[in-house]
Amino acid sequence: MTGPAPVRPRVAVSSCLIGELVRFNGGHSRDRFLAGPLDPYVDWVPVCPEMEVGLGTPRETLRLERSPDGPRLMTRRTRADLTGRMAALAEARAAALDVDGYVFKSKSPTCGIHGIPLYPGAEGQPVDRRRRGVFAAAIVEAHPLLPVEDEGRLHDAVLREAFVERIFAHARLRALLEDDWRTRDLVAFHARHKMQLLAHDPAGHRAAGAVVARAGTRPRAEVASAYTGAFHAALAERARPGRNVNALQHCLGMLGLDPARRDHLAGVIGAYRAGLVPLSVPAALVRHDAEGEGAAYVRDQTFLSPYPDELALRHHVPA
Repeated sequence: MTGPAPVRPRVAVSSCLIGELVRFNGGHSRDRFLAGPLDPYVDWVPVCPEMEVGLGTPRETLRLERSPDGPRLMTRRTRADLTGRMAALAEARAAALDVDGYVFKSKSPTCGIHGIPLYPGAEGQPVDRRRRGVFAAAIVEAHPLLPVEDEGRLHDAVLREAFVERIFAHARLRALLEDDWRTRDLVAFHARHKMQLLAHDPAGHRAAGAVVARAGTRPRAEVASAYTGAFHAALAERARPGRNVNALQHCLGMLGLDPARRDHLAGVIGAYRAGLVPLSVPAALVRHDAEGEGAAYVRDQTFLSPYPDELALRHHVPA
């Protein structure tokens, strides 16, 4: 990976997705991307809530059921109510969670983050299929800016690239703030991330910059908290093609290219805008020209290389 020194995101993951034999049937749900291409670049923090509350494997299947007291997590056969135990575990896990992202198991009444069915408590009531699992809901509520996905959604190229970009950005900031950083270190960090923030959220880019501008006059802990909030919030906004084009054009404007080369690069950026080439094409050309021109400020922008190039995640053409 060129540009900034590589970091290894810490990513919580449902244990079954990386091959651990913790599923209700004694098996696993090993995901090819997580346990394959992504595995060499991250440090996994495996979690299986069902095992942690003592269910063991193999075990009964679970489901969410409606009740007057709210959704309950029930075993299907013996009708044991596990809601309290699971909620207590989730609260403890959420309080101690120190990761850069989380990948949950899809369709799970404990770990699912989208479309989990809530079954009726009486005949004639409809099934509500818009719920989150008990454990996952508590984690997401406690950490609303944490990058989270399930393995099913990560099969989508756009969602996969967005998730991986965010976990590496979170990891870089965590690495900075865990070190004995000074104001100049934060200034340098923000300078490298300016185009990436701009591509996600121009208003968030300005908010993060305002924190940096006042960093020398405020306590370090206050600065770290404010910048983390602004940085994470900006990256939580999706980087749309139009904003990527804006960032690319900013980079182009900072390069001292001859007219022919500038026109060529502008044409490639236009091709990306038109949906003819993926983002990887203009980003690679901008980075190449920045290296050739000795334009270190542009060359080192994390926007151009936000994660290891070997992951090859920017090769989809925008819709």
